[in-house]
Amino acid sequence: MNKVKVLCLTLGMFSCAAFAADELRYGIEAEYPPFESRNAAGELEGFDVDLGNAICKAARLKCSWVETSFDALIPGLMSKKFDAINSAMNITDQRRQSIDFTQPIYRIPSQLVGKAGSALDATPQALKGKTIGVLQGSIQETYAKEHWEKQGVTVISYKDQNMAWGDLVNGRIDASLVMSAAGQGGFLSKPQGKGFGFIGKPVEDDKILGSGIGFGLRKGDEATKKQLDAAIDKVRADGTIDQLAKKYFPGIDVSVK
Repeated sequence: MNKVKVLCLTLGMFSCAAFAADELRYGIEAEYPPFESRNAAGELEGFDVDLGNAICKAARLKCSWVETSFDALIPGLMSKKFDAINSAMNITDQRRQSIDFTQPIYRIPSQLVGKAGSALDATPQALKGKTIGVLQGSIQETYAKEHWEKQGVTVISYKDQNMAWGDLVNGRIDASLVMSAAGQGGFLSKPQGKGFGFIGKPVEDDKILGSGIGFGLRKGDEATKKQLDAAIDKVRADGTIDQLAKKYFPGIDVSVK
């Protein structure tokens, strides 16, 4: 965040931490509809984009967006290329070793997408010998490698989810493990998703899959956390999160239990 540097210098202070920020730079991976993507006009759109703008408005901040690949989001945050990660990132113990988070904002189950009517199931026994695509750096990648790869399932990681969908359509992989909303809104609801569907029940592992999705923050950035947590409380209380969920994720309960 940009600090009120002139005032700090005038007062002879070396740190601006005590002063409010007026701009928030979000780090985002814009290849994951309906969470975040670019439309035909080249504009950012999606649930996380609308949510981020609403939270900035509630916090009286000016938003800007910095794009990078998903696996580069945490390094980018730590090197101060942006101030917060807003890219459908689940809060996990593993990620907490490197960064902090706001409070959980919403939660989405993870589920396999593959050929409709196939004999596959979301178990290591049913997937043995099959090839599963995942987004590089995602919790779905961690889950698949921990629970399936060790049992004879081939796991392929992709820089963006659209590459995985392309390989699924072309038969190079048998299924892809994604957040269910991304599977529905980013693939199954589109022409290329015809003939495909969800396979089995959502996978479960709270340690790997986390406690919900929040904004990633640099370690010790308590001022930004306090500011954003207060804004999150506002947009939850006024119904904004529920309204956006109905728009982008119809039929999916995104509440944080």
